[in-house]
Amino acid sequence: MAYTEVVEVIRARITAGDLAPGDRIPSTRQIVAEFGVAMATASKVIAALRQEGLVRVLPGVGTVVAGGVAEPEPELGRGRILRAAIRIADAEGIDALSMRRVAAELGTGAMSLYRHVPGKEELLLLMRDAVFGEFPLPPVPPPGWRAQLEVSLRSLWALYRRHPWVARTTSMTRPYAGPNQMPYSEWNLRALTGLGLDDPTIFRLHLALFGYVHGSAASLEAEAREEAETGLTLWQWIRARETENRALMESGAFPNAVRVFLRTDTGFDLDTIFETGLARMLDGIAALLPREQR
Repeated sequence: MAYTEVVEVIRARITAGDLAPGDRIPSTRQIVAEFGVAMATASKVIAALRQEGLVRVLPGVGTVVAGGVAEPEPELGRGRILRAAIRIADAEGIDALSMRRVAAELGTGAMSLYRHVPGKEELLLLMRDAVFGEFPLPPVPPPGWRAQLEVSLRSLWALYRRHPWVARTTSMTRPYAGPNQMPYSEWNLRALTGLGLDDPTIFRLHLALFGYVHGSAASLEAEAREEAETGLTLWQWIRARETENRALMESGAFPNAVRVFLRTDTGFDLDTIFETGLARMLDGIAALLPREQR
């Protein structure tokens, strides 16, 4: 189906009142699922509707049907570009992000973006730092190193939960010292200071803790990508392979796997798995400390 045909269908829904002013229109993923088109075609559909003035982007909400009188959009600037890029990455995954795609979302030419952002690499760095700003750490830390680390690491996990693409744009070996990210490092380093640990150990523990959250979050991004590509949720995917997996498990070759996977209610709840690992990580740090510091 051509993108113009999809535009006609959504335009008709708006004209008929099925989609009223302020209503969210179908997202790119919903357009892909409903009309069987490619993601790039879905993006072109929304760009065309915006160019016609039928829809507009409402910050914090998404793309909605425009009112009777067109409202002027804010002037193009770095903040507006970042918000559009984050919306795309959240909805379509980081692989869908490009300067051209962001320009289409904003209804402008790609070259106009370069006056505000040098290129995609810088855009990704700014996006990552911007989402860290959504999860500020409390002004007063709780008492105790363990409680302080639990606050920062759970906050970081929540950030990855909301924006799974961050896992693909973060490097432990090439860190970006953004103004919204540095408070996390400072918080963790402060929590580990004064416990009798030398600075090299503090540094390595800080990176190990970050690496644990980052590695756990990679599953969030991978799952979001798989669901978008296959159209199957995790449990739908598991059920579709239940027969072949059970046959393998019940062959007698894997008794421990049968006991753990089939005879216990383990599940694949990533939040529970994260909390289990977090507790063991902090237990490991406690084992390094004098008894009075634990």
